[in-house]
Amino acid sequence: MEKSIESYTAKDIEVLDDLEAVRRRPGMFIGNVGVKGLHQLLWEVVNNSVDEHMAGFCKKIKVVLHKDGSVSVEDDGRGIPVDVHPILKRPALEIVMTKLHSGGKFNRKVYKVSGGLHGVGLSIVCALSKEIEVWVKRDGNVYYQKFSNGKPESELKIVGKAEGTGTKIKFKPNYDMFEVKEFKYDIVYSKLKELAYINRGLEITLEDERNEKRKVFLFKDGILGLVKELNRKRKVLHDPIYIENSKNGVIVEIAVQFIDAELENVLAFANSINTTEGGTHVTGFKAGLTRAINEFGKKNWKKFEILSGMDVREGLTAVLSVKLPEPQFEGQTKTKLTNSEVRSIVESITYSGILEWFEKNQKEAENLIERFIKIKKAREAAKRTKELIKKREPTLPGKLADCSSKDLSEREIFIVEGESAGGSAKQARDRRFQAVLPIKGKILNVEKAGMMKILKNEEIKSIVAAIGAGIGKDFDLNKVRYKKIIIMTDADVDGAHIRTLLLTFFYRYMRPIVEAGYLYIAQPPLYRIKKQNKIFYAYSEDEMEKILKKLGEAEVQRYKGLGEMNPEQLWETTMDPRKRVLIKVTVEDAKKADELFSILMGENVESRREFIIAHSKEVRDLDV
Repeated sequence: MEKSIESYTAKDIEVLDDLEAVRRRPGMFIGNVGVKGLHQLLWEVVNNSVDEHMAGFCKKIKVVLHKDGSVSVEDDGRGIPVDVHPILKRPALEIVMTKLHSGGKFNRKVYKVSGGLHGVGLSIVCALSKEIEVWVKRDGNVYYQKFSNGKPESELKIVGKAEGTGTKIKFKPNYDMFEVKEFKYDIVYSKLKELAYINRGLEITLEDERNEKRKVFLFKDGILGLVKELNRKRKVLHDPIYIENSKNGVIVEIAVQFIDAELENVLAFANSINTTEGGTHVTGFKAGLTRAINEFGKKNWKKFEILSGMDVREGLTAVLSVKLPEPQFEGQTKTKLTNSEVRSIVESITYSGILEWFEKNQKEAENLIERFIKIKKAREAAKRTKELIKKREPTLPGKLADCSSKDLSEREIFIVEGESAGGSAKQARDRRFQAVLPIKGKILNVEKAGMMKILKNEEIKSIVAAIGAGIGKDFDLNKVRYKKIIIMTDADVDGAHIRTLLLTFFYRYMRPIVEAGYLYIAQPPLYRIKKQNKIFYAYSEDEMEKILKKLGEAEVQRYKGLGEMNPEQLWETTMDPRKRVLIKVTVEDAKKADELFSILMGENVESRREFIIAHSKEVRDLDV
């Protein structure tokens, strides 16, 4: 029975205090409650310390991952103010920890440039932490206050004497609110290393008490060093180009290097925040780069044809860092810069800097222009080939067993290694929402193949046709036919190799799929364990040993491949959404696979030799 209109009255309207709203809907403030959201708490604290560095007061930051699941961030900046606020009559430290939209970054008196600007970072961390402790060194004293779930647990008090200034914040997230229960060392390592590169001269120390790891990051050559690091295993075409200039209070730093590959890699930062979705600074950089190269080409080639942005960015590695007084971002997690004035500033500085380098380095510049012209011709030829393929072939590959659902949100496709496993998967699947595409063996090695060769490969053509969104620069995420694209291979060396090939392919030619979180890896079991009439599946050696320890003597079957499972077993263990284990592929995962493949399959012999020597003790079967 429907409720009457009278049953919805003023008493049904809830008014939450600021931090209670954060606890009720944490995803609105930190993106999600998964791995990304948990680590966003740490970035909010670290970014405050970085802001102190950009203001000229912090030289060292120390991050410690503690055994109890907490994390601490300590800096030698000015220290959070502890005096009593003139209006709220509470210590400033308590206010910034417990009140949204409080802080010293709304005007430009204290911070000329900062990553934090909404005044919500520390209060969000406080709201989502089971406990959080703050130590502040100021005025010769150490001040201390403790909080829990957004509320003070103690009054601000002096706990000792201090030399110098700084802030230390130690917090333990309320893990009940999160899908993950620990900070990942690799994620924190990568982020802090990146921040140290972007902030030349800033020393950042990472300690992990859980496994006694320690690393100190300090890079005196800044983003120039980051470009060298990104390309250390690649075949580079020239020494990195470095540009630094400022205009209207906006400081712009750019480092550029081209490599012998089709990959385009542009990392962009605004006030040390990694703007993964780009923004006006990236748009300006790309426009300035294209304009400068075309200007140089027109001056030096008689029959020069204008190059497109796609032509001049193939093989590009670039790091772009802007620092500006009033940054405007989309959302609290700040993934996209929106300041309109920044575009023209960055475009102008990029244009002047790139053109100057080209004019001073004629030989390297001419080689690059010749390369861009070849890329343009190859792109146009590939476009013609794509159009021919589209005309000649049916829309969907014949071996695709498609699903019947029209609801994109539930449609998923399994890309399955081998015809036998593909046949089992087709029988096992739920035909309503699960599609199956078998592929034969190892797909084409995209490391050494150009677009023309890739487009003619039958297995890649089948994958491209099934997904339905194009390939490479023509890829359109809006045309993807499935929201889950699941790689399903054998749990052996060959399967791992095929997985790496596919990850590399998706990273290079369908990267928006990875960025959108549509790509997954299925986890078939390694063992089937039977005791009397009960069946158990183990997905690792450790899991098998634990099961056997509980069961005692049992019958153990080792699966060598997907083809050994009958359709019922394949459904129960690997395809049933209620029971299966899927690993979502992140951009970082795909990037690592791509780097590994470049080392093992590329032309840099020295890098390959170094890798094999370094990992020789770990590798039993290396099949590339």
